[in-house]
Amino acid sequence: MRDSSNAFSPSPVSQWAALAFRVVLGLVFVVASWSKIWSPEAFAEAIHRYRILPDLLVGPVALALPWLELLLGIFLILGCWLPGAVLLSNLLLAVFTGALVFNWLRGVDVHCGCFDTQARGDPRMLWSLARDSVFLLLAACLFHRHFLKRDAS
Repeated sequence: MRDSSNAFSPSPVSQWAALAFRVVLGLVFVVASWSKIWSPEAFAEAIHRYRILPDLLVGPVALALPWLELLLGIFLILGCWLPGAVLLSNLLLAVFTGALVFNWLRGVDVHCGCFDTQARGDPRMLWSLARDSVFLLLAACLFHRHFLKRDAS
């Protein structure tokens, strides 16, 4: 007979996987924020190339988004405010991936602006989509762990 007190407790493997996913995503957000924080004008241009936001919002988003990414990355790495950090990470990654898909479907090749705000060379949209999809999958696993798993209590 199975011990019902451990029926819903996470296995050590899933605990280590969740920690690894958090740290990887946290590092992704921290690294992604760095060039954007130091080059807000270039990041604003990267946002503008997507042709999604009205011009009035491009500047404020270019200033605020990198700091949000930095804070989310730090929270994920340190394990602070995890429900909010996990939720916001999922939302941001869904928006980022959706913006890439939207432009890809429109036939607009944009330089992602994810880790480097400079537009040079081939945009490599499919690479950016694949990479962001992996990040979104990691975030979705964390979302499942924090919001969809039931506790025994």
